[in-house]
Amino acid sequence: MAKADQNIPQALGDSAARQLANVTKTPPQMSSITPRWLAHFLQWIPVESGIYRVNKVKNPLGVEVACDNQGEADLPQTFVDYEENPREYYLHNCTTILDVHTRASDLYSAPFDQIKEQLRLTIEAIKENQESEIINDSDYGLLNNVAANQRISTRSGAPTPDDLDELIAKVWKEPAFFLTHPSAIAAFGRECTRRGVPPPTVSLFGSQFLTWRGIPLIPSDKVPLEGHRTRILLLRVGEKRQGVVGLYQPGLAGEQGPGLSVRYMGISRNSIASYLISLYCSVAVLTDDALAVLDNVQVNKYHAYADTYQS
Repeated sequence: MAKADQNIPQALGDSAARQLANVTKTPPQMSSITPRWLAHFLQWIPVESGIYRVNKVKNPLGVEVACDNQGEADLPQTFVDYEENPREYYLHNCTTILDVHTRASDLYSAPFDQIKEQLRLTIEAIKENQESEIINDSDYGLLNNVAANQRISTRSGAPTPDDLDELIAKVWKEPAFFLTHPSAIAAFGRECTRRGVPPPTVSLFGSQFLTWRGIPLIPSDKVPLEGHRTRILLLRVGEKRQGVVGLYQPGLAGEQGPGLSVRYMGISRNSIASYLISLYCSVAVLTDDALAVLDNVQVNKYHAYADTYQS
């Protein structure tokens, strides 16, 4: 019997067999998507007119009150004065037009709907921009609305427990959370470990966060990191607490979420369907002491630890 040719396949190969197999696919993955915790921690206020006016009191310490008044002495007469030109916050928008060729959506929408996936990813990108604007916008962004007396700097560069305590002293009326770059949280953890006071964790929204003095440290990569330096913010939130609040426009046509709308714009003569995606939002700091920032936070300082297990 003739010897079989070793170059001739004896059975169906993997490459050919795969032509009949169903491939398990994932939805499109986009590495720029983050948890965007900031939006979860803020209280969001509907602004029907697109304008939010923050009325403040003039000279609040000038209100005269008599305590333990005895006898027939005259009582003080006083009144509370208001600022005549209060600040008004206008809603800003993040917007884009999404184009989808009808051929792509007609022919290639199984198992994933092309239009839904395109809308989902575009909305994710818009929400990432929203968080960045809340932190960095030159008009209403948090970093650009910190009062001068609410800014402090680190003592030695790396963020220490002492630095965060100083920050708490600036926002001592019911502080809600710290907000900073993930690298700063790691740097703070190293400084705590060096001092033998590892920070405890807390579970919020199904995730674990480091805390200091019971206040969670919330990460956001939108806090600028430049030359191994960043900042740590501390916020009080909520309208009743005279804190920081988010603002959005309710009742939009094609509303998909708070301040978010998706509107179909039709199909062009080139068979391209267009969708207008808009997100209207802003953020307001109701009182100066609702927000403070720790500047000059160094994130690349490391320590050599002695081996305590050596005999």
